[in-house]
Amino acid sequence: MAGDSERFEAFYRGSRQRVLGCVFLVTGDLAEAQDAVQEAYVRAWQRWRSFGPDADPEAWVRLVATRVAISRWRSLRSRARAYLRHGPEPAHPPPGPETVDLVNALRRLSPDQRTAIALHYFAGLTVAEIAAETGVPTGTIKARLARGRSTLAPYLATPSERRSGD
Repeated sequence: MAGDSERFEAFYRGSRQRVLGCVFLVTGDLAEAQDAVQEAYVRAWQRWRSFGPDADPEAWVRLVATRVAISRWRSLRSRARAYLRHGPEPAHPPPGPETVDLVNALRRLSPDQRTAIALHYFAGLTVAEIAAETGVPTGTIKARLARGRSTLAPYLATPSERRSGD
């Protein structure tokens, strides 16, 4: 394997600028060309042993990189057409004050309590399902939920509930 990696390293150092230059001329975008060339070299390394002595790995990498770049370009073009056909996605309103309050309150919980609360109240999982997903006993999940609710209660109470509790 050391011989393979040394051969590949020499191949890479000797060919990368030529391949990049060619793909850049095809794409007209240096960053896109760099991404496509990098992906092509990764693919070449994955099949490096399959290149025989008469193979031209540089031509193979150049072809793969060009195809990767063209494929990405087609994908972007398709998205642009879809955008023109369907318009932009509807704008989502910024979070309301209740959401901001909830997030701030959840930050006061430990990560374990926050996970239990999120899975139970937002994902709708049962205690048993949370226990199975997290690998924690059901009693521990129940305790985390109880402690989490206790910690959250004062921060999520409405202003009138806070006044009557004083």
